[in-house]
Amino acid sequence: MATVVDIDLMADVQKFGAADVNACFSCGNCTALCPLADNDATFPRRIIRYAQVGLTDELLGSKELWTCYHCGLCSESCPTEADPGEFMAAARRYAIASYEPTGLARVLYTKPVIGTIIAVVVALFFAGFMLSQAQLGGIDAPRLALFDFVSNDLIHWMGIVVMALMFLAGAWGVVRMVRAIGKRDGVTLKDTFGSGAAWTRTVRALWDSVGVESLGQKRFRDDCHDEQVVEPLWRRRWLVHALTIWGFLMLFAATLIDYGLELLGIKETGTPIPIWYPSRALGTVGGLALMYGVTVFMLGRWKRWSTSQATSQSSDWLLLTLLWLTGFTGFVIEVALYVTTPPVWGYWFFLVHVAIAMELLLMLPFTKFAHVMYRPVALFFYSLSQQKHATAA
Repeated sequence: MATVVDIDLMADVQKFGAADVNACFSCGNCTALCPLADNDATFPRRIIRYAQVGLTDELLGSKELWTCYHCGLCSESCPTEADPGEFMAAARRYAIASYEPTGLARVLYTKPVIGTIIAVVVALFFAGFMLSQAQLGGIDAPRLALFDFVSNDLIHWMGIVVMALMFLAGAWGVVRMVRAIGKRDGVTLKDTFGSGAAWTRTVRALWDSVGVESLGQKRFRDDCHDEQVVEPLWRRRWLVHALTIWGFLMLFAATLIDYGLELLGIKETGTPIPIWYPSRALGTVGGLALMYGVTVFMLGRWKRWSTSQATSQSSDWLLLTLLWLTGFTGFVIEVALYVTTPPVWGYWFFLVHVAIAMELLLMLPFTKFAHVMYRPVALFFYSLSQQKHATAA
């Protein structure tokens, strides 16, 4: 089968941030130093060559692209200052834009002004829509309970629509990614589900990709760092990354628990509850973890603490800003909820919180947040490959 070469591939990837990678002459220094490189993951050298010679299918089908955590060692050691670490980040942005079907990700990544306008318009749309359905009284009218300001049913169904749209766009992108990796690696359904041994490998790969790597951060924690540089524990990237992920997941779980308690008739959404209630305790801990992680990430990019944080794209700041505002407004709402008479500012923070949370979910497949979809899938195939090589050996 003929190989299709895209002579414009490198120029296209450069639009996503890889400005200096043309200086790379494939010396292999980055691969030799990378703590995550092995016989099946010669990155970033091989990925850079794919872009340089225009092999789009190979680039998009490279699971190794997502096993990189951008520690920055390759960029620090590159003799031509080609910044391979930033290239890998740009290639992931390019991959996200190539997987999703709408073209929105490309705009958000390559046109920062237009992308910012789109983000603001989406948030204003959600806020305006809810405000148009809100129960507004006169100055002397008794104030509604904070969570009665906008109907719970409206927020519930709006959330379902947003989740459905997010799922459709995300599923489309993941399917395209799986097809690209499967085509490049020659993986078929028979390899994953065709026998008892295949099922065993699949279950092991799921555990490795989700439990060990995505949630446990094992390789990020143990391998992806410069042994000669000791960062203080409070700002180690694996820890900050883990707290951000776990914080968001705990907040999501707290929301589901809160809604479940309402369905069971135990409590209504938005009513004050003691700190030891499951949803309140989980949400508080999750919110603190998220706020800590995102705040440290923002400080790191602002002060450029490391090579990996020396270059920031508008898309990086967009995600961090949305996450930070979601956590901050959530805590403000908690304060307003326990005030005897709901303060006027509480209603506005409630409106902003829901609008941004909806936007965050809706735009998940199109922003850097899409890593939560694509990285576990790539790590799944990476684990399958590792098992295959171990068996062959």
